[in-house]
Amino acid sequence: MGDLFAGYPLHAELGLGSDAAFDEMFAPDGSVRKNYQKIHQTLAGISPDELRHRADALADSYLAQGVTFDFAGEERPFPLDTIPRVIDVNEWATLEAGISQRVRVLEMFLDDVYGAQAIVRDGLLPANLLTSSSHFHRQVHGVESANGVRIQVSGIDLVRDEAGEWRVLEDNVRVPSGVSYVVSNRRMMAQTLPEAFQKIRIEPVADYPNKLLSALRASAPGNISDPTVVVLTPGVFNSAYFEHTLLARLMGVELVEGRDLFCTSGKVFMRTTAGPRRVDVIYRRVDDEFLDPLAFRTDSVLGPPGLIAAARQGNVTIANGVGNGIADDKLVYTYVPNMIRYYLGEEPILKNVDTWRLEDPESLELVLDRIHELVIKPVDGSGGKGLVVGPAADAKTLEDLRKRLIKDPRGWIAQPVVNFSTIPTLVGEGIRPRHADFRPFAVNDGKDVWVLPGGLTRVALPEGELVVNSSQGGGSKDTWIIGAKRPKLPEPAIKTNSSVSALVAGQTAKDSGFSEGKFQSQQQQQQQSLDGSDSQC
Repeated sequence: MGDLFAGYPLHAELGLGSDAAFDEMFAPDGSVRKNYQKIHQTLAGISPDELRHRADALADSYLAQGVTFDFAGEERPFPLDTIPRVIDVNEWATLEAGISQRVRVLEMFLDDVYGAQAIVRDGLLPANLLTSSSHFHRQVHGVESANGVRIQVSGIDLVRDEAGEWRVLEDNVRVPSGVSYVVSNRRMMAQTLPEAFQKIRIEPVADYPNKLLSALRASAPGNISDPTVVVLTPGVFNSAYFEHTLLARLMGVELVEGRDLFCTSGKVFMRTTAGPRRVDVIYRRVDDEFLDPLAFRTDSVLGPPGLIAAARQGNVTIANGVGNGIADDKLVYTYVPNMIRYYLGEEPILKNVDTWRLEDPESLELVLDRIHELVIKPVDGSGGKGLVVGPAADAKTLEDLRKRLIKDPRGWIAQPVVNFSTIPTLVGEGIRPRHADFRPFAVNDGKDVWVLPGGLTRVALPEGELVVNSSQGGGSKDTWIIGAKRPKLPEPAIKTNSSVSALVAGQTAKDSGFSEGKFQSQQQQQQQSLDGSDSQC
């Protein structure tokens, strides 16, 4: 394996499950899996000291640029590991199809539950599941965008189980966050491992801003040839503000706060130095309850009064749709496989993780008996908040949890401990396996669901840890989709692309405004973690 991978534990049973985790780079016999062979060869030619030096330089760069997060009260650079996750294009095709299927069925579900509610009438979903969900908002019943899309952007969280099979862990269709790290991580990796980018055909992530802008424009109210799109942010103190500024700039649209908007005559306007300007599409990064004080929280100043009324009249599109959170409810998640059969007449391409619904008395009794063996999650939790891993919990925690489950079974689900797949990761003691999950991002323009070729791989850095969130000390990896046919380019273009600067530009963004200086100045805005109010990481 070379010095870099010396001592790598191929058969170590990390984590809390009874089965060994699936290692994505190495087979049990120690051979390198096919999709990782080229990156393994590249890394094997780098000494441990050199790789550590590059990793330190990367961390220093992120710290200087403000790409940090708060961990136990300490400001740290957001960890980006120098060893990427690699997915073969053929395997990616299956993931892409499964994610697209998932988004399409959730679109149909949201259209149904805020409309005719046929799925309830036909007995596939209990009515009290909707009425008891904190994210089901009657205020937006019947409200939809001009092209019928409610999920312009989605982040479907996946994990790989002990057998190496991909499974859906949860759905994120409210305000999924983290795509900014996909862009910035790719830029930094192209600078950190340029030799790998010269040898391996890696699908770029450059198209995301254009795809997102196209989807937002497509959802604008009808008869508007050049719609005005804005990004609505809670402000500089939001933990995902870096992402808001980056996306607004890459799309070439205005970044606004609630105070910059006002509603009159059922329309939304933006205050500008040239006077009011009509707004047609709002890509909101503000939670539902804070969007409109006339419809939700009366004390909110994060959105303009009258926004929901303007959307109901069809004069503005709010993306993602208000009320989408019902599809993120982890109890609703358990019904998605049947939704696919009901709405699409298809079998699910990607399976769920096995899950118990605790509102069922028999399931609740079983879970209470095995609570020390299972993972218990609040149905409306995000960012790992409220999650309890039974085997790692102490007796008092489990006893308190037991009481909460009995009192409010609707508020929780239970799952077996899934020993997420591991990927070689550079940690203090060298290259070691660490558990990782995966959040691919999909964009829906009403005609097609486009899945970004890559996504956010989050890795749990502490040994044996299964919670990957940055608030728990987790980091990230760049995700490479490889194996696509290399396009035929004229000889001069091949020579030009051999430079590091050209590699960076080709992998991250196509607009001329994405210069390194501007990129760094934007990253100096406040950004502490993936676990903020806007983030569902």
